[in-house]
Amino acid sequence: MTAQPAPRLTRLLEALLDVGTDLDLSGVLQHIVDGAAELTGAGRAALVVVDPGGGGRAEFRAPGPDPVPETAVLLRAPVLVGDEEFGELRIARPPGSGPFTAEDEQLLRVLAAQAGVSIGNVRLYETARQRARWIEGAAAVTTALLTEEGTEDALATVAERARLLADASAGVILHPTAEGGMEIVTASTPDDPDGMIGATIAPGSPVLEQLLGGEPVFLDDSATDPRMTTHVRHRFGPSMMLPLKAGGRLIGTLALPRRRGGRPYTDVERLLATQFASQAALALDLADARRGRERLAVYEDRDRIARDLHDLVVQRLFATGLMLESTQRRPGADDVRDILGRAVDELRSTVQEVRSTILALRQPPGEAPTGLRGRVLRETASAAARLGVAPSTHFRGPLDTRVPDRVADRLLTALRQALAEASARPGLSRVQVTVETPAALPEGNDGVRLRVFLDDGTGGAEETGGGGQGTAVTWWAPLR
Repeated sequence: MTAQPAPRLTRLLEALLDVGTDLDLSGVLQHIVDGAAELTGAGRAALVVVDPGGGGRAEFRAPGPDPVPETAVLLRAPVLVGDEEFGELRIARPPGSGPFTAEDEQLLRVLAAQAGVSIGNVRLYETARQRARWIEGAAAVTTALLTEEGTEDALATVAERARLLADASAGVILHPTAEGGMEIVTASTPDDPDGMIGATIAPGSPVLEQLLGGEPVFLDDSATDPRMTTHVRHRFGPSMMLPLKAGGRLIGTLALPRRRGGRPYTDVERLLATQFASQAALALDLADARRGRERLAVYEDRDRIARDLHDLVVQRLFATGLMLESTQRRPGADDVRDILGRAVDELRSTVQEVRSTILALRQPPGEAPTGLRGRVLRETASAAARLGVAPSTHFRGPLDTRVPDRVADRLLTALRQALAEASARPGLSRVQVTVETPAALPEGNDGVRLRVFLDDGTGGAEETGGGGQGTAVTWWAPLR
């Protein structure tokens, strides 16, 4: 009679050790059920828990998957994780068997108590792993944002990494619109994102008021929540909408929706995702500031080069031209007068080209030019690859102030057409574009004139300043 408790105590310690050392929740729950069946000698054992994935109930059974018969003799013990009732541990004997003993009940309660401790430890371990993954993800996003160039790439990086970390169906970035709403500008999803880009949240939406105020929004079901107004909401279930806010400025919103019927987000996931969004917003702000500093440095360097060209090169060329013109007027210069004249014309042409370069350098990088001079330079620069030569561009007169926008648009259309036709000409060695105003038109009134000279060795037109034979295309229009 005294030899029986020792083996049972040994098995209890072994069962507690199995339960306490496993860090996988499913493994822990199965060890609990197996230990309960073995320790009590019960024919069946089951652990009934609330299923966090679907909101229903799930069972872990031993020794097989069959349910416990309703007529079986049952013994129950609650499994508590802290103050939360996680589930219920049950053991059963076949109908007609004798009742469970007090020792069986005590063993079951000890095992249930240890199960609660082990489940709590597994949860802490999973939380720590989750936190580590989010921290690593935030660090990776920060590194990527501070090394990437484009804003669109930066937003896509944030959306993709957040989607993977949150195990979401999509990662979406929304930007505030001029009308007061929000629009999806970036979407990361393993499925077809058809219809997502451009979807908007209408102004006045309760969700929008929270987001614009910098507050996160958590939805149990995006498809049925009356606060959601986007036309893609029916695709998704649980969702987090997190403001990307840095330095008191709302950059946008990070939305992480799961599929309809998907697992709800836990409090820990909501906290970690909110912290990730805050760090991502800061990284986006820093990346934007870095790009701004780089653009400013480039612009300052271009401005310095433009000043040097204007103050040094142009002035010296101009002075040299004056010296040559003075030499032309000296007695006895008849023999070299033609040569000096061509040299003066070349210097004037060079000065025009340098001034065009100065104008291009003073155009802020990455911005569309606003004046006619800058727009002409952009057209000629983009045509250089097709032409095989870089066009020489000359301007005369106050083009940016005298030529109206509607006339400038027509001039640019004519320029594009002339350059497109020039790219099809063989043997093209030089292209000279001249825009001038005021220019006397055939009708006698003032206007603007465009002349595109193509030095291809054919035709009877002569290049301005001499030095080439080819074809000239001329376009003009009145200023009014």
